[in-house]
Amino acid sequence: MKPKSAPAIALLVEASRGFGRDLLRGIALFARTQADWSLLTHEMTLDSGIPEWLFNTRVSGVISRVDKHTIEPLRKLHVPIVDVRGNRKFPGIPQVVTDNSLVAELAFNHLWERGFRRFAFCGYRFAFYSDERLVAFRNLVAQTECPLSVYESQGSPDSQLTTMEQSGMLDIKPLVDWLQSLRHPTGLFVCNDIRGQQVLNACRAAKISLPDEIGVIGVDDDDAICLLCDPPLSSVRPNAERVGYRAAELLQGMIDGTSTFRDIEYVQPLSVVERLSTQVVALDDRELARVCRFIRQHACNGINVNDVSKFSSLSRRQLERRFQKLIGHTPHQEITAVQISRVKQLLRETEMTLEQIALKAGYCHKESLSSVFKRETGETPGAYRKKASSR
Repeated sequence: MKPKSAPAIALLVEASRGFGRDLLRGIALFARTQADWSLLTHEMTLDSGIPEWLFNTRVSGVISRVDKHTIEPLRKLHVPIVDVRGNRKFPGIPQVVTDNSLVAELAFNHLWERGFRRFAFCGYRFAFYSDERLVAFRNLVAQTECPLSVYESQGSPDSQLTTMEQSGMLDIKPLVDWLQSLRHPTGLFVCNDIRGQQVLNACRAAKISLPDEIGVIGVDDDDAICLLCDPPLSSVRPNAERVGYRAAELLQGMIDGTSTFRDIEYVQPLSVVERLSTQVVALDDRELARVCRFIRQHACNGINVNDVSKFSSLSRRQLERRFQKLIGHTPHQEITAVQISRVKQLLRETEMTLEQIALKAGYCHKESLSSVFKRETGETPGAYRKKASSR
């Protein structure tokens, strides 16, 4: 008997962004473990058209970032389609997308927990994901009765998303003017990491201190962007792998004729990945904010509370009291928190030995570091590194 050939599945998803790459990982995981698929991919960007080869290839299904320009050509293939873009609804085509309301909630809670009580949003007008995140963020801020300022690049409903995003490079002067109009400290939520990089560049041009004056958080946790920012950009990490995996599940059911699907399924984001752009305690007390910035910059150089007291215009006793009242802990605990944060970063992102990490974090001996790390986190540095690696 002639062996049955594997279904050919076309993947029209860009690999130029972190979100798209994670989508493809999720689809690949399903294909490896739950199905016998032959995956057909094509190098493309978010707004690429349908590749010509697809119309000359026999495929069993398509997973695509569908938009109004690609929907009709895709329908002519007469195969099941799953949309992982969610730009707009198309009859008969299920969608699996990130829950933008929960994205905004994670960003808001992150800024709130760092003490921000003034908020701002920066996005792209008519970009569907930006519009959805703004609506949810505005509702959350309104519930607290805190002020919110909004800035959006001008666009057109007919513009491609990449064109809208590139327009953010052309409006630096009005963006700088808006950033300079914000009262400090302000927690700023940007619609995605691309916008976040543009905002951080504008802040640097305006000589705005980050994150003390403005704390910035983006979306997508695209390490190709976040780690290139100065300072590195905090970001909401969506569960793009789950989006891809679930889209593949739906497609397999549609191919088999066993799938009953909703028009749209929402996938919860995972978490906030904190980096230096929001690593701050937002304070209206300018002297305390100045001291916290000093600690953040020098904690890993081995400073102690005496050094902090000498830097401050306050006496050590005044400094201790003000820290306890406004931040809830001591200057010594703040120094330790900054050091532990640095240690966690080095454990996650490098293969440095504990001896090397100890010196980078301001400890003379790895034993001292291990003791403090276990006390503060409840686990050893080795256990933390292993857990981070497995994730």
